[in-house]
Amino acid sequence: MKANSNADERLRLIAKGYYIAKSTLIKEGYAAEVDWQYEVSLRDLDESTFLREAAWVILSSGMRETVIRQKFSDISEAFFDWASAGRIVEHADLCTARAADHFRHQAKLAAIVTVAAHVSQQGFSRVVENVRNNGIEYLQQLPYMGPATSCHLAKNIGLPLSKPDRHLLRLANKLGYINPHQL
Repeated sequence: MKANSNADERLRLIAKGYYIAKSTLIKEGYAAEVDWQYEVSLRDLDESTFLREAAWVILSSGMRETVIRQKFSDISEAFFDWASAGRIVEHADLCTARAADHFRHQAKLAAIVTVAAHVSQQGFSRVVENVRNNGIEYLQQLPYMGPATSCHLAKNIGLPLSKPDRHLLRLANKLGYINPHQL
C-alpha cells in the first residue's frame, strides 16, 4: 500500500508542477504559443508549413529565437513564402542571395534549399509518410537536424514530442527522469 501512495504522491507533484509551469507561461504572455501547440497536427501538415517550420528550426539552431523572429519575415519572402519546394529549388541562387541580405549564414541558407530539394524529389506525401512512420529518425537525415533540432521540428509539425532544451532537461532531471521524453 505504501508504494502505491508514494506513486500517487509523485504523480500529484508532477501534475502540480505542470499546472504551475503552464500557468506561468500563460501569465508571461505565451498563451498563443500554448494554444498553437495544442492545435498543430501532422494530419493538417502541408508542404508550405513543413518548409517554413524546417527553415525556422534550421535558422534557430544555436541562435536566440528573438533574432530569428526579427528576420524571419524577410527570409520567408526571399524563399517565396515557402509556397513550393520546386520553386525554391528552381530559383535556389536567387532565394539564397535575397535571404543573405537579412541573414548571412550561407550554410544554413543552403540547408534550407537542401530540404526543399529533398521535398521536391521525394514528393510531399512521401515525406509525410516517412515522418509518420519513422519520426525523428527520418528528420535527422535532413541538414541541421540533430537530436534536439529534429525534436524541435517534429514538435512544430505535430508529432507528440518536446524539444529537449536546457530548461526541459533540467526539469526532467529535477523530477528524476533521464530526459524530457521520459518525463
